[in-house]
Amino acid sequence: MRFDLVDLRLVLLVADAASITHGAARAGMALASASERIRAMEQALGAPLFERRRRGVTPTPAGTALLHHARAVTQQIERMRGDLDQYAKGLRGRIRVYSNTAATLEFLPRSLGAFLAAHPNVDIDLEERPSAEIVRAVAAGRADIGIVADAVDPAAELQTNPYVEDRLVLIAPPRHPLAKRRRLAFREALAYDFVGLAAGSALQDHIEGHAARAGHQLRLRVRLPGFDAVCRVVESGIGLAVVPRAAAERCRRSMAIRPIALSDPWALRHLRICVRDLGALPAHAQRLVGHLGGISRAA
Repeated sequence: MRFDLVDLRLVLLVADAASITHGAARAGMALASASERIRAMEQALGAPLFERRRRGVTPTPAGTALLHHARAVTQQIERMRGDLDQYAKGLRGRIRVYSNTAATLEFLPRSLGAFLAAHPNVDIDLEERPSAEIVRAVAAGRADIGIVADAVDPAAELQTNPYVEDRLVLIAPPRHPLAKRRRLAFREALAYDFVGLAAGSALQDHIEGHAARAGHQLRLRVRLPGFDAVCRVVESGIGLAVVPRAAAERCRRSMAIRPIALSDPWALRHLRICVRDLGALPAHAQRLVGHLGGISRAA
């Protein structure tokens, strides 16, 4: 039975995506090639690794056992690359970062750009996930670093430290009935049309959840892939939106939008960096944590 590192990484990506198609895409493989690799592993093992379902795949008991060892092997490889980086510049390191929507779209791009420019032999896999899922992924070793909102209580075994403050605001076009308000409760805006982020966005799910708890369903006119696009459509008068204050202040320099403070307690969030064990991370991942703001060694 011979499984190479490409096989092991593919199995991990397929399991994390719960889809052979999406796992193949993340691995940079054609679907046919990924499927053939998985079939070859299953034939060599003599047992299926994944149970195929209508909406994706789930690991079988044999697959779960392989995932445990694949994760341990890939983590050890990353630690080796980090330790040897100062001696062998040809080695490439990879850091898996899971982040909530606000950090992914607004806060991380500049920080990661500066880090990658200073570390040309390090690659970063960045995925947007809900905070609760990020906590579970970091605790299970599926992600090296997580950026989560403090609305989610990180698992007791995680080490955490503050990253940035994320205050959500309502934005309105200048002629909207609410545009002259300086502050309001989210429920006061729910009678109007909204512009939202793409389906599956962790932040959009968060906002729609609060609308549902207030007894409403958001009247979404359109969904868009990022804050700049949302602000641009709000400027055109289509509807309201909830975005991070940093995005609103940046966009209002070139767009006619009005940020309005939300009085709801959930509108103020403190994003946190979380890791399972800083000392056990590869050296390049530890450097990224330090670059993002450091972390306490105490859990």
